[in-house]
Amino acid sequence: MLTIRNLTRQFGAKAAVDNASFTLDRAGFIGIIGRSGAGKSTLLRMINRLTDVSSGEISFEGRPVSTLTGAAKRQWQGQCAMIFQQFNLVPRMDVASNVLHGLLNKRSTLAAMFNIWSDADIARALAILDRLGIAEQAPKRAEALSGGQQQRVAIARALMQDPKIILADEPIASLDPMNAQVVMDTLRRIHDEDGRMVIANLHTLDTARRYCDRVIGMRDGRIVFDGTPDQLTTGVARDIYGADASFSEATTSTALPADRAYAEAMLS
Repeated sequence: MLTIRNLTRQFGAKAAVDNASFTLDRAGFIGIIGRSGAGKSTLLRMINRLTDVSSGEISFEGRPVSTLTGAAKRQWQGQCAMIFQQFNLVPRMDVASNVLHGLLNKRSTLAAMFNIWSDADIARALAILDRLGIAEQAPKRAEALSGGQQQRVAIARALMQDPKIILADEPIASLDPMNAQVVMDTLRRIHDEDGRMVIANLHTLDTARRYCDRVIGMRDGRIVFDGTPDQLTTGVARDIYGADASFSEATTSTALPADRAYAEAMLS
């Protein structure tokens, strides 16, 4: 379905992503792990076309993506929804309107400016919020919600696009462990129930092992591991996080509680 071939992104002399290649032939739940600065976010932003490709190719279902421009590029971004670490909501806007903004690529600029939506669109947004367990938050300003609730609103906005792929860029990095688990459970359930491809950048290998079907490890812009969670041996973990990797680097404060012992054992 999704093919990445020799993908590179240069920023001056530095390659943030360096000759990355992999193929996802089914709608799995994919985790991309690595230390900060490994190139994970740049990779996702290139797939969504928020960041241009320096060289290499991206294709989805046989269609070239990396060369799209204009309306075709915007259409692709509608099929490939992004979820960000800092939620990217409009803080003073109500929750329902934030979710409806997932339709911006499909509605006129005038309708979006004046917050004009059809009854069917509003009903669908409320149904998605209900599915994610936060329908009662619909009339509240986004800024009044907790971090975990805001991230679920961001997920609802992504679902409003009815995307084929959901790209989640460090979706739990700013959350406490309990909210992180709720968000990861939500993403996994969306994959299982809808059959959507989910690609999530994750800072820790423990979260990837719990939720992902396949894990891609990046270090210094290059892919150094591509396999199943069960193949994440101690040696592989050190290849990804570095020979000097410690428990604190592979597991952050947002690690899920049940997984901390696993990560500590992996890197001891």
